[in-house]
Amino acid sequence: MKIDKYIKNKRSKAALFLLAVMLVLSLFAEVIANDKPIILKYQGEYLFPIVTSYTDARFGGDFPTEANYKDQFIVQNIKQEGYMIMPLIEFSYNTVDYELNEPFPAPPSKRHILGTDEEGRDIAARLLYGIRLSFVFAFLLTVLSSAIGIFVGAVMGYFGGKTDIILQRLIEIWDTMPQMFILIIVASVFVPSFFMLLFILLLFSWTELTGMVRAEFLRARNFEYVKAAKAIGVSNFRIMWRHILPNTLVTTVTFVPFILAGGIVALTALDFLGLGLGQEYPSLGDLVRQGKDNLHAPWIGLSIFFVLSVLLTALIFIGEGVREAMDKRRR
Repeated sequence: MKIDKYIKNKRSKAALFLLAVMLVLSLFAEVIANDKPIILKYQGEYLFPIVTSYTDARFGGDFPTEANYKDQFIVQNIKQEGYMIMPLIEFSYNTVDYELNEPFPAPPSKRHILGTDEEGRDIAARLLYGIRLSFVFAFLLTVLSSAIGIFVGAVMGYFGGKTDIILQRLIEIWDTMPQMFILIIVASVFVPSFFMLLFILLLFSWTELTGMVRAEFLRARNFEYVKAAKAIGVSNFRIMWRHILPNTLVTTVTFVPFILAGGIVALTALDFLGLGLGQEYPSLGDLVRQGKDNLHAPWIGLSIFFVLSVLLTALIFIGEGVREAMDKRRR
């Protein structure tokens, strides 16, 4: 079995475990790093601030705005009438620590285990949220681009002839489009949002699997079972979907981890250049930029270097393990 072959690859198995740990921690980032209590008891009632917003007046304050759980007046009122349980890291990705007595960026300490960035935000919290954002972005980009690329490649390979030639020429023209210049133009006109940036990168990333899928369909369309299906009147779509595509996916799935890694690198690079997401997002690329601009604060550069190295290396090792497990030439 292919799963048994993958499990025997200790390097890939360790990479999968490490990646799973990072993703699980990032998925529960609100519980691990937040400036709001996980749970609090006030006047005999249990409240969940990380899920529901409560006003300052709810805890004896004077304002109708959301409560600031760093305010000593609010904290004392809550402790007098109950208690609250704070996360392990008492800062969210956008929380500025105004109580520090040293200039930003501040070095690692008990209060900030990885230090702060140049705006006084906790680096550990931004890394947790940034890993989740980068992986979700790369996952959506991979799924959508793979779906489009597989569909176009299947049409090219199955029908061949003029359809194949025309689509090949169109793809060659499309691949020569200056992607970076288009991103610069868009960034100068609009502030790129998550979905706008995803759409722009999707326009240029869907061609990655097209050539491989085309070759597989060109090879498989001449098999006996495909000819037999055509002879009994099975539709082209059904032949492509039920008979050829499952065999093709065995080859294409080995490239998914590499495409994921490429999506993370693309988002990080764009954020580093200032062409990606805005300041309201916990961007890994922004931390890379800050590490370059603040060489006197090496904890910023070292933290983001370690996280990106582990994340990308784990994806590459997983991809290699899947490829080796599905390689028919290996026993």
